[in-house]
This record gives sequence, C-alpha cells and structure tokens, in this order.
Amino acid sequence: MAGRATHEPHSHGREHGDHEHEHEPHDHDHGHGHASGHDHGHSHGLVHESIKRSREGLRAVGLALVVLGATAVLQLLVFVASGSVALLADLIHNFGDAATAIPLAIAFALRSARAERWAGLAVVFAIFVSACVAGYEAVDRLLNPHQPEYLTALALAGAVGFLGNWWAAMIRTRAGRRLESPALIADGAHARADAYVSLAVIASALAVAAGADIADPLIGLGITLVILKITRDSWKTVRAG
Repeated sequence: MAGRATHEPHSHGREHGDHEHEHEPHDHDHGHGHASGHDHGHSHGLVHESIKRSREGLRAVGLALVVLGATAVLQLLVFVASGSVALLADLIHNFGDAATAIPLAIAFALRSARAERWAGLAVVFAIFVSACVAGYEAVDRLLNPHQPEYLTALALAGAVGFLGNWWAAMIRTRAGRRLESPALIADGAHARADAYVSLAVIASALAVAAGADIADPLIGLGITLVILKITRDSWKTVRAG
C-alpha cells in the first residue's frame, strides 16, 4: 500500500508536467497566429492604397476626357463652318489628346506599373500622329489656298480650346504629381502646351481679318512644330519615369 501511495503522487506530477508541456506549443501557436494576423493587416493596407490610387487616377483621366471631349466637339462645329486649317490642327490635336485617356484609364484600372509605362508611350505616339496629320493639312492648304470664314467664331473656338486644355492640364498634372505617375504628368504637360497652341488659332483669325490669308496655313505649320516639340518633351518625361 505504501509503495502504491508513493507511486500515485509521482504519476500525478508527471501528468501535471505533461499538461504544462502541452500548453507551451499552444502559446507558441498563439504568437504565430498574432504575427500572421499582423501580416494580413499589412497586406490589406497595401491593397487598399493600390485601389485608392487606381480610383483617383481613373477619376482624373475621366474628368479630363470629358473636358477635352466637349472642347473638341465645340471646335469641330466651328471648323465645319469656317474651314480654318489652324483650327483643324488644334482640333485634331485635341481629339488625339482626349484619346490618350483610353490607355491611361486601362493602366490605372489594371493597377499595373508596366501598363502605365506603356500608356505613357501611347500618349507620346498619339501626340506624334496628331503632328503628322496637322502638318499634312497645313501643307495641303498652302498648295490649295482657301480663306477661312466666320472669323469671330474661329477666334472664340481658339479661346474655348485654350480654356479646355488649361483645365485638363491642371487636372492631369495635379493628379500625376499626387500619384507619382510620369505618364499622367506627361499628359498634363501635353494639355498645357495645347492651351498655348489654341491661342495661335485666335492669332490666325486676327491675321486673316487683317487680309493675310496665308497666315492660316502658316500658323497651322507652326502648330505642327510645337506639337513635335511636345512629342519630344513627353518622350523624355516618360523615359525618365
């Protein structure tokens, strides 16, 4: 009986030790679980910032598209009536500028840095194409002269182009700086330069009103050169980004 009594406390102590030993992995798992929960929260924060950036980029691109689209439509109506090559050059460029919203919107929707770089290249390509088309129309008008009509409406169209492009430039540039997007910054610089180009349309209307009919296609060629410079500057911005 004594031996049996001695054995039972020993067994109880062993069981108690085993019980403590079993609790140690439990504490370890609890710590691991906490770390895992922390990592999950951190990952969730990154995804949240990515979605936020995507939404802000899409909002900026969409708003600039609405502004430039409305500007181009108004200028198109005036061009049909006036036939001004200077206005056509600005109009083509504004339509091309509005079209650059498509690749930019896709890039922000995908939340892809690579897609955003490709969108920047698409912007540069669109600028270059618009320069080629504007240059062709200006040369054609030099070879086949035609005096623009409705000069007052033509000057107003130039003013509309200036205001629309300036507004779009502010939207794109501010968003591009906040989001650190070279493609969006390049597009903002593009629109800002277009605003000054639109002022050339007003100069064309004034020159034709003064009797210098040849000024219209010459100003169209000048706009083409400015667009080519914008192409080069935008290419540098995209490459640097």
